[in-house]
Amino acid sequence: MIRIAVLSDIHGNIEALDEVVADLKQRQVNTVVNLGDHLSGPLWPKETVEFLMNQEWIHISGNMDEALVNQDPRLHSLSDAYAYKFLNDQEKEWLCSLTTCAKPQADVLAFHGTPSNKSEYLLETVESGGVRRATLAEIEHRLGNAKDRIMLCGHSHKQRIVEINPSYLIVNPGSVGLPAYEDELHHPHVMESGSPHARYAIVELTENKCVVQLLAIPYDSQKVARQAHKQNRPEWAIALETGFVNRNSREV
Repeated sequence: MIRIAVLSDIHGNIEALDEVVADLKQRQVNTVVNLGDHLSGPLWPKETVEFLMNQEWIHISGNMDEALVNQDPRLHSLSDAYAYKFLNDQEKEWLCSLTTCAKPQADVLAFHGTPSNKSEYLLETVESGGVRRATLAEIEHRLGNAKDRIMLCGHSHKQRIVEINPSYLIVNPGSVGLPAYEDELHHPHVMESGSPHARYAIVELTENKCVVQLLAIPYDSQKVARQAHKQNRPEWAIALETGFVNRNSREV
């Protein structure tokens, strides 16, 4: 039996990451896969990158990791600009070295967004009216030729399991460090998990069976929200405190 811990979208939230690591250490995992977007945000990018670089994990490059090191810093978003100013050359080189896809096991494929696009949602579709769950046909199109038994994706911060057919299972572990956000890419939309928990997944593989646990770990989200406030990012503070982008208009 192989037990894989799957993390994604830490976004510099070392407080949430510490609690997730403490939890997974009790679960006798063989491998940890970290699906990307490690640092970007107004929290603790330096502490987070120092921790991650010392872990013998499989680290995937996310779209925001790529932007941190490849985009002109003058064009950085607020979150990328905050993280970038703390990084030294060695840490930037580490981000540059990260792979887009990895195979932690022969029948498992890990990536950030889709196998070919870090910035595209696999399990969700953005339209003019917002975001909806993707159809199976849309998912299969985005997967392209990827047909591994288990496929691990992040990017949307939405903790989900989708079975394409009995042969293919997709797992999104949710976000360790940012439970809600608002985005303008393609069309304005929001992603909300509905609570401030740090999320990750355990994938347990045997020859004939796959058992997936979607986990939500409590931590001191109020402390992290205060850090966001210190950096004049109230929208992050609300998301971290509540799991929603707007504390006055929650939908579940």
